[in-house]
Formats: sequence, structure tokens, C-alpha cells
Amino acid sequence: MLDIKFLRENQNIVKENIKKKFQDEKLELVDKVVLMDKQVRELKVKGDELRSLRKKKSDNIGLLYKDGKKEEAEKLKQEVVEINSQLTTMEKDESELNTKIREIMLKIPNIIDSSVPIGRDDSENVELERFGEPLVPDYEIPYHADILERFNGLDKEASGRTSGNGFYFLVGDIARLHSAMLAYARDFMISKGFTYCIPPFMIRSDVVTGVMSFKEMDAMMYKIEGEDLYLIGTSEHSMIGRFKDQIVKEASLPITLTSYSPCFRKEVGAHGIEERGVYRVHQFEKQEMVVLCKPEDSMTWYKKMYEFTVEFFRSLDVPVRTLECCSGDLADLKVKSCDVEAWSPRQKKYFEVGSCSTLGDAQARRLGIRTKGEDGTYFVHTLNNTVVASPRGLIAVIENNYQKDGSILVPKVLQPYMGGLEVITPNN
Repeated sequence: MLDIKFLRENQNIVKENIKKKFQDEKLELVDKVVLMDKQVRELKVKGDELRSLRKKKSDNIGLLYKDGKKEEAEKLKQEVVEINSQLTTMEKDESELNTKIREIMLKIPNIIDSSVPIGRDDSENVELERFGEPLVPDYEIPYHADILERFNGLDKEASGRTSGNGFYFLVGDIARLHSAMLAYARDFMISKGFTYCIPPFMIRSDVVTGVMSFKEMDAMMYKIEGEDLYLIGTSEHSMIGRFKDQIVKEASLPITLTSYSPCFRKEVGAHGIEERGVYRVHQFEKQEMVVLCKPEDSMTWYKKMYEFTVEFFRSLDVPVRTLECCSGDLADLKVKSCDVEAWSPRQKKYFEVGSCSTLGDAQARRLGIRTKGEDGTYFVHTLNNTVVASPRGLIAVIENNYQKDGSILVPKVLQPYMGGLEVITPNN
């Protein structure tokens, strides 16, 4: 959410930013906010004048009674009652206007960084850099669901009975490999100086609206019927919400956290849920990283964070590339974002396995997360990034370590988490 003062003084910048995000339907929101903001400020001025007048009249009432001028005192008392009535009406109008302003401000996108490429959607994202050689073996690599089934490692028929489409059972060595990746991701981030957390897996609506846009919420979140609770789509939601309405010590910045959670998503939209495989599902597990920092440090942390994900996947023998998200592909709260994509030797192309974003002070402003420095109190900047989300990460590992005989090499860094197992072999 933008600062109302910034919007008031920079209407053209805000409108140009909306155009860069190809959301022209929101242009009128800027004019609406400016008009209502003017009305609020006029009400404040009028209110201050009436309060000053009320005090003056109230002070005179006692003096008039003291001088025996009861009739004049009673007249002033009635005038004070009328002023109170006006103030009550004005304060109600001001409160209603402020509520409407906030509702609109939540829909106006954050100002994107000047380095963000302009484009309408993800087809116009820009490749930044590749890491590792994207090899294609001289033997066929089956579809990932077929590979997993050869190990008796995937049971979607049973999950269909228990839960419906979009869910899965992972079994045996495949389940171990999945868990090994998450355990390794935890320790990998701890080695980088991040503090490990396990957050709540449900959050209240005021936290949801603090960390994401309404459009994202409708497309992603599952609501608990009859309660003010939502299942999280990523642990970032809980982790940022942890600091709601807090003033964190400036000396404690940056706050660097890594969190594990299951994630729940409706996946409403054009992509849909994958019928056979586990690439796009309603439930998955993820190791996340979250940073709260000073504004001047956010871009430095942004680069560090996505480089950690690149390093993580390279340690698993998975080639990756980084992709700069264009303006039209950025969610409304994001200032800048990039995806980390893993190489698929089966498809002969890259696919998304992680996303890194800096949101400026948008989440902090919505949630009231501040710090106090020498120059006063200010909002912190927040960033988030995927270390690994599985089973997508699992797909990347099994495809890039799949052998001609159908076995899968266990990356060296995962072997300690697999009881020293170096190779897993199919059951059928």
C-alpha cells in the first residue's frame, strides 16, 4: 500500500506505474482517492475549528454562571451541544471516508523499481543468467509421474479417493528423497545465518490482506468455514504477519528467517490442476526465506536471496536460470521479482521452482511493521524467496539425476539425509 502523502503529491507517477502494469482500469482509483483525501483534510480543519470554538464557549460558561448570567450560560451550553452534534456527524463522515480510502489504496499497485522490464505478462519476462550445463541425455527420460510410479513412490489413485484431484501420496524412497530435500534446505539456510522457524499454518483475514492483494487472495487462499482463518499459501504469510503492529529494534535489522510449512493453494486460473503429475497441486511443502531490513539494504538482500536458491539447486546437480519478471507479471505489492527455473531434460526447457521478491514497505505499511532510528520511526522493507518447494523441486532432482537403467542418483548433499543411500532403484 502506498503512502497517501506520496500519492497526493505524485499522482502522475502513480498513474504511469499503473499503465506500466497494464491495469488502466485502476487509473480512476487515483482520482477517487485524491478527492476523498481532500474531503478528509477539509473535515479535519473544520473539526479543529469547531473543537477550538467549543473549548472557548465551554470556558465562558463557567464565567457566566459565576457572574450570575444564567440565561447567557444556558444559551452557550446549547451551542456547545450543537457543536458536539456537528462533530459527531463529521467524525463519522471522516471515519467512513478513511475506510473507503484504505479499501481503494489496497487496490492501487506498488511502485515498481525502475529496472523492471516493461511487459504485459510472463511471456515477456527476461532471462538474466544461466548456471550449469543444460544437458539432454541420449536416452529417454519418462514423464515424472511415470518415473515415480516405477518406484511405487506415487499413488494418486488413493489420494483421489481420500482428497480428490490435486493431491497425492508419496511413498518409500521417493517420499524419503522429498523429505531429504526439505531437511537439507533447512540446514542450508541455517548455514547462511538464517534462523529456522515453523509458523502457524492458518492466519486471520487481517494478516492475509496485509501480505497480498485481493486478486491473489481470491485465486489462492482456502478459507476455514465459520472462522476468521485461512490456510496459508506460503509460510511468508505467517512469517511477515508475526511482526504485525510491532516496532522492531533497528539494531536487530536485518532479521533473516527461514521457515518450513505445508502450503495450500486453490490454483484458480488458466493453468489448472495437473491430472497425472505433481507439478501443479493443491498441497505441497516448502522451505522459505524471509528478510526484514532497512530500506537502503533491500536490493542487496534481494540479490543475495535469489543467489542462495541458485546455489542450493546447483548443489543438487540441477542446472538453473534466473528470469526477471516484467511489469505485467508482478503482483500488486511487488517492487521487483525474479524466478529461478530448473532445467527439465525431458521437456528440453526450464520450469519455475522458486520466486524471489522485494515488496518495499508495502507489507510493512499494511501491517504496521516499523522500526525506530535516529531520524524517527519508519516502515521496514520485506522480502521473500523460495529455497525449495516440493514436489516441484523433487521433479527437478529426479529428471536431472535419472539414469539409463531407470535408477536415480542421490545427490551427494542429500545422501546423509537418506541414510547414506547413493542410488535408488525402481521396484518395477
